Amino acid sequence: MANFIWNFFKFLKVTGWCKIIWVKKMKTVRIISKLLFFAVLIFDIMIFSTVVYLNLNLGEDFKIKKGETLSINSPLPVTALYNGKVLSRDHTEKTSNISIDLKMFGVIPVTKAEVQVVDELKVALLGQPFGMKLYTEGVLVVDFTDIIINGKKYNPAQDAGLQKGDYILSANGKSLSVNEDLVEVVENSNGEKINLKVSRNGNNLNLTVTPIMQEETGNYKIGVWIRDSGAGIGTLTFYSPAYNVICGLGHGVSDEDTEKLLNIKKGEIVSAEIFSVEKGVKGTPGQLNGRLKTNTIGEIKLNSQCGVYSVPTKSVTVSSLTEIAFKSEVENGDAKILCTVNGETPKFYSCKITLKKGKYNSPTQNMIVTVTDETLLEKTGGIVQGLSGSPILQNGKLVGAVTHVLVDDPAKGYGIFAENMLENAKSVAEENKLNEVA
Repeated sequence: MANFIWNFFKFLKVTGWCKIIWVKKMKTVRIISKLLFFAVLIFDIMIFSTVVYLNLNLGEDFKIKKGETLSINSPLPVTALYNGKVLSRDHTEKTSNISIDLKMFGVIPVTKAEVQVVDELKVALLGQPFGMKLYTEGVLVVDFTDIIINGKKYNPAQDAGLQKGDYILSANGKSLSVNEDLVEVVENSNGEKINLKVSRNGNNLNLTVTPIMQEETGNYKIGVWIRDSGAGIGTLTFYSPAYNVICGLGHGVSDEDTEKLLNIKKGEIVSAEIFSVEKGVKGTPGQLNGRLKTNTIGEIKLNSQCGVYSVPTKSVTVSSLTEIAFKSEVENGDAKILCTVNGETPKFYSCKITLKKGKYNSPTQNMIVTVTDETLLEKTGGIVQGLSGSPILQNGKLVGAVTHVLVDDPAKGYGIFAENMLENAKSVAEENKLNEVA
C-alpha cells in the first residue's frame, strides 16, 4: 500500500511537470508563430511598397534601336520579359512593336509596357539664339475695360459672354487677322448688334455683342483688349534631317496676360544676336537681350507645350549629326549645355541632371538641370530667359533641352527629354506631308 501511494504521487508529479513543459512549449510555439507572421507581413509590405514605387517610376513605353536590348533604369533588378522569355536582341531584330512584362528579379510582376523598335535617331545640334514672330488665329481677348456713360460702368463684351483667352475669328462674317479688323467693324456698327464667331478651348461658338458709344471719343466700343501677334527670343535645339523640321524653345509660347498657349495661324523664326545679359538672382529671373534679324529661317508649323517647330525655308547644310538618347538612357549625373550668351556662337558649359520622379507625366518638366560651370554662372547666374531650348548632352548623346528657370534658385531649371521633342517633330512632318498632298 505504501508503495502504491508513493508511486501515485510520483505519477502526479511527473504528469504535472509534463503539463508545465507542454504549456511552455506551446507558448514558445505561439511566440515564434507570431514573430514569423509579423516577419512575413513586413516582408510582404516591403515587396508591395517596392512594386508600387517601381510601378510609379518606371515608364510604360520605351524605345530601343534594332538589335539592342532594353536597359531598365531602376534601383532594383527589373527584367523585361517577352512571351515569358527575357527580351533579347533576336526579338528586337524581328519585331517593331513589342508588349512586355516588367518583373522585379525576373519573378515579381511590376507592370506591363510597350517597346517600340526604331532606327537610329540622329539630329544636328544647334544652340543658336532665334527670334519668333507669331500671328494668332483671329484676335485674342486678353482683358476687359469698362465704358463709362453718365457715371455708370458698362461692358458689352463681358455681357455678351466673351472671356479672357477667347479668339474672335470673325465679326459679322468678316474674318479677323489683325486688331484693326475688329476695330473697324465695331466703329462702323452704329450701335447695332454684331455677330461674333469665337473659338474657346478648341470649340467654336457664336456670340452677339452690342457696341455702345464712348463719351470721350464719340466712337463705338465693346470694352475689350485684344492681341493679334507675339514675338520673343529663344534658343534652337536641333534640326532633324529625317523630318526636315527645326525644333526650338522646349516649351510653348503663351500669352503673357492669359497665360494660355498661343493659337497661331502663321509665324516664322528668324536669326537673332545676343548683345547683353541680365544676370538672374534669387526671386528675379535673368534674361538674354538680343536683336532679331531680317532673314527668315523657317515657317512655324506648330506651337505646342513641347516647343516651337518650323519647316526651313531653304535647304539646311549639316556637317555632323548627334544621336538622340531615349528616356530610359538618361541618368542622374554630369552633362553639358550648349547655349549662346554672346553674339551668335554657341558654347558648351557643364551642368548636372537630376531626373524627376514619376512616369514623366509632364511633357516639359522631365529633369532638373543645375548649372555647375563657373563661367556661365558668372555671366548669367545660371538659367535665364532666352536659354529655353538650349541642348543638353550626356555621354555624347542629346538627352534634352532647357525649358524653364527655377525663380528661387536661378542656377537650376527644368529640362525636357529630346525624345519628346522629336515625337513632335515627327507629327509636324507628317502633317506637312498631308497638307502638301491636299
